[in-house]
Amino acid sequence: MPNSPTPTHCPYCALQCGMNLTPAPDGTVEVGERADFPVNRGALCGKGRTAPAVLSSRVRLTSPLVRTGGTLVPATWDEALDRIAGGLARTRSEHGPDACGVFGGGGLTNEKAYTLGKFARIVLGTSQIDYNGRFCMSSAAAGGIKAFGLDRGLPFPLEDIPKSGCVILVGSNPAETMPPALRFFTELKENGGTLIVIDPRRTRTAEQADLHLMPRPGTDLALALGLLHLVVAQGRVDEEYVRERTVGWEDARAAAMAHWPEYVERITGVPVPQLRETVRLFCEPESAMVLTARGPEQQSKGTDTVSAWINLCLATGRAGRPYSGYGCLTGQGNGQGGREHGQKADQLPGYRKLDDPAARAHVAEVWGVDPDSLPGPGRSAYELLDALGTDIRSLLLMGSNPVVSAPRAAHIEERIKSLDFLAVCDVVLSETAALADVVLPVTQWAEETGTTTNLEGRVLLRRKAISPPDGILSDLEVLHELADRLGVEKGFPTDPEEVFEELRRASAGGPADYSGITYRRLAEEDGVFWPCPSEDTTAGPGATENSAAQLRPTADTTAQPHPTGNTTTQPHPTENTTTQPHPTADTAAHPGTPRLFLDRFAHPDGRARFVPVSHRAVAEEPDAEYPVLLTTGRVVAQYQSGAQTRRVDELNAAAPGPFVELHPRLAERLGAAEGDPVAVVSRRGRAVAPARITLGIRPDTVFMPFHWYGEGRANTLTNPALDPTSRMPEFKACAVRVEPVERQDAG
Repeated sequence: MPNSPTPTHCPYCALQCGMNLTPAPDGTVEVGERADFPVNRGALCGKGRTAPAVLSSRVRLTSPLVRTGGTLVPATWDEALDRIAGGLARTRSEHGPDACGVFGGGGLTNEKAYTLGKFARIVLGTSQIDYNGRFCMSSAAAGGIKAFGLDRGLPFPLEDIPKSGCVILVGSNPAETMPPALRFFTELKENGGTLIVIDPRRTRTAEQADLHLMPRPGTDLALALGLLHLVVAQGRVDEEYVRERTVGWEDARAAAMAHWPEYVERITGVPVPQLRETVRLFCEPESAMVLTARGPEQQSKGTDTVSAWINLCLATGRAGRPYSGYGCLTGQGNGQGGREHGQKADQLPGYRKLDDPAARAHVAEVWGVDPDSLPGPGRSAYELLDALGTDIRSLLLMGSNPVVSAPRAAHIEERIKSLDFLAVCDVVLSETAALADVVLPVTQWAEETGTTTNLEGRVLLRRKAISPPDGILSDLEVLHELADRLGVEKGFPTDPEEVFEELRRASAGGPADYSGITYRRLAEEDGVFWPCPSEDTTAGPGATENSAAQLRPTADTTAQPHPTGNTTTQPHPTENTTTQPHPTADTAAHPGTPRLFLDRFAHPDGRARFVPVSHRAVAEEPDAEYPVLLTTGRVVAQYQSGAQTRRVDELNAAAPGPFVELHPRLAERLGAAEGDPVAVVSRRGRAVAPARITLGIRPDTVFMPFHWYGEGRANTLTNPALDPTSRMPEFKACAVRVEPVERQDAG
């Protein structure tokens, strides 16, 4: 009998594309289409198609490793676990619990993220836990909470994008970062909508745009304020909406009016006619969206920048209305869920705040501990990494590779090397794992069951399709064994569904309420959108009052792509469609909340908040010594730090190494030709990579992808200046100079 396919989800980006996995007779795993999953409808990018390659024993870790005589050598599980427990216990005894650090990842399942946070706070008693998702969407999260009282990447499903009248895509390149999502923007245009892309590079996504604005890196805040100025000046403010659904408009209006178009043109380099055209295209349709990604968010003023774009949506009545609103295109596979359930420095499960006494009491009761025993908020990701070897003496790291991904990476590499003890759990020997005292091989996505939460807030079930090799434990099993060795024998189950049941109780009543979600429902449905409370059909925080009926519209909406709000011809997304029962047998269960804010926002008074913000310069402006701005990003064939994708032959053939993208004018001044090695130098270090010369970038800007280690490591250069609210580093803009390199000296 042939093996039947297992429906599951891709391990990479936040789309969490559906796929089918089938074990082949030769021991490999075949990837098949899963056309019924609405996010990707069967489409997969190269990374998804080749994901099973990393399951091979040729590239993965197959045995625990311990450092002996300066070299990592194979060891038994008992030896490796005993050494980790001993190292952590010794640090805690000699230096106190906060000398133990924990660093997680946005690719961990909800169950793992939840358990890792619990382990840090109960077993180690440390406040020093954060995760690499801090480097992803934290500014958008902070801005969303300020404005709406709740952070969920997208407050609506991706399927709403093609029905909007206009989408402004700010600092995002989904054609390369999440290719299956590009169809939503293609369908938007086919339906008569408009796509505006804001990016200092003419990316593959920008090539699809009706209008492409190319601002100077780090000036997105000024650009948004200039657009709002024009909205006011042209009388396009939705006064009734502002009066009935928001507070704080006058202060935000006054701040925006200080950013007149000609001033914004001088700051951003975007011509005034393009600013005016953007306002016209955004305001004329009945519906419109602003979607941001890492471009505006990975800045030392990222939270203010997000607030400015949200202000634009609020002033024009484009938030909490059908096919309109502000959203963040979350990057990592479980970037949304990873920040909801406790591995972030200031949060407890359910997106509760760690310094909220009621939140502490609720979670402590679920955990069976005294609320006063829970440590307070700790350091953010970069601050935690920067403290390694000084205040933090030992580190347990799961699913992250900061030697490549952190800003000022050479410095962080030195901090990691200065630790008394480092333990890493990973599927491959990453550059960070290679520095560890103990490395534990753990199961991968296809070898375990667990949940993730995609960029829409859709909770999904990743199913186990194959068994792991002998001698490989899951992260949950690792934490269970370590907890036992450190004196906590109960409270750390190894079964993911058992962990999820506890997570449901811990999240109940919180902003990210999963209490109405079960593995059974996830197996029967295309995922469930949070908040999903279990007690009745009352809406969760920020949900529409009619959220019990938030099913997909049953009418054919293709004939009217730009709804006017006339629900007689286009059903409101929350209309009570009693003829379409909930797909689960439990019809009393809450159906989840695909669309937030349609009736009220999540602040106690139900109103959104304008946040007054003003332009300020990037932390490091160009000068005579460093006259050019560097910005960083991704390429389609690699993912994040490249720890896994750089081990896949097909992906390496498509993207074999780093490069420096520069304008012909800059190349001419350097005397550099296509493919010539050039050095990019910042105040933090030097990187060398081949030149890629293109008209698709500003003359005052260079671009490097950040997937590689070695001399082409882009994050050697980047600036760790932090946003004061989100603690996001300024990856997207730093001052550099570019120098020619003799070929014989390169490498």
